[in-house]
Amino acid sequence: MRPLALFLAAILAACLAAPPAGAGAWPRKQGSGFGSIAVRLGWPQDMSTWTSMDPTQDYSTLFFEYGLTDRLTLGFDIGHSVGGSGKSVLFLQWPLRQAETGAQMTAQFGLGTIAGEQVLRPGLSVGWGLQNGWLSIDSVAETYVDSGRTDLKMDVTWGRNLPRDRKLILQLQTGQPDGYAPFVRVAPSLVVPLRGPLKLETGVTWGLTGDTSMGLKMGLWTEF
Repeated sequence: MRPLALFLAAILAACLAAPPAGAGAWPRKQGSGFGSIAVRLGWPQDMSTWTSMDPTQDYSTLFFEYGLTDRLTLGFDIGHSVGGSGKSVLFLQWPLRQAETGAQMTAQFGLGTIAGEQVLRPGLSVGWGLQNGWLSIDSVAETYVDSGRTDLKMDVTWGRNLPRDRKLILQLQTGQPDGYAPFVRVAPSLVVPLRGPLKLETGVTWGLTGDTSMGLKMGLWTEF
């Protein structure tokens, strides 16, 4: 079977067996929080290049948000940067526009390290509530203090709430590491409830341009 056909079959299996993974444009209420841990494994789309079944990419992430007030969210993001290096970023997020209708908007500013180098990470999130779902655009710029180079990342996420507290998510992940070509990948997933507030997210990724990998994603997240 061709790689794309195999990958589409994996998508179908995940959807039959995938809220935004963070507040984004909607700030956390005071005293409420969100936490997630996820693993993404990747392989080349060209299966003729495989020498084994072992993944050629192995990324893990840890993400946490907590509402200090209704207008200020504290968070940390540990995992891999736009360019693939290890990162650890502490950030604050606050609303720019919160209204009953129309777009919701928040700004973010983070400090941390990527590959041992200090970085500044400003960000902007815009979101719209839809009937039974949402649409959001989350963007960040990772600026290295010493070298001055900047990596850019933007994710566009469409989500739909399903019966039995499940959620279907389709995400378009884009980025441009400084000095490298931009990339675009698609990442559908399904979120299903487990025990109590714990939820399981399973999904797949497929590089469309600037990324020749395909991958599997599995994560646990909770809100409190």
